[in-house]
Amino acid sequence: MEENVMRNSAELKLNESAIGFLKETAKWANFLAIMGFVGIVLMVLIAFFMGTLFTALPNADELPYAGPIMIITYLIVAFLYFFPILYMYRFATKMKVALNRNNQEVLNDALMNLKSHYKFIGILTIVFLAFYTVILLLGLIAGLAAM
Repeated sequence: MEENVMRNSAELKLNESAIGFLKETAKWANFLAIMGFVGIVLMVLIAFFMGTLFTALPNADELPYAGPIMIITYLIVAFLYFFPILYMYRFATKMKVALNRNNQEVLNDALMNLKSHYKFIGILTIVFLAFYTVILLLGLIAGLAAM
């Protein structure tokens, strides 16, 4: 059975319609990646702005670590956001090259970057769902303990 699947996948061809869809997908992926990089730069700038703002507040003595916590949080989010955006950008640029040059190796590399993009987003989603579940459970436990 697996041999048959391998043989059929080797015979897979892209027709004009599929090539058109991939070209348009690459254009949109490129646009979204560029917007993502701009968003990351803004996030880093906001991190330092918010950190400075929180340390300059009149009641900053009550929360002395609010500024650094804001900076670290924003920088972590920007760092995590960087990798899926990078994979998306690589997919877009390599897909354009692969389709323009009819290059199978570059097409495979482009699709590998697309896979990496979705894998990273999927793992990040699982991590955040687990984190939110733990926070919800801790909140419920704290609420029940306060009763």
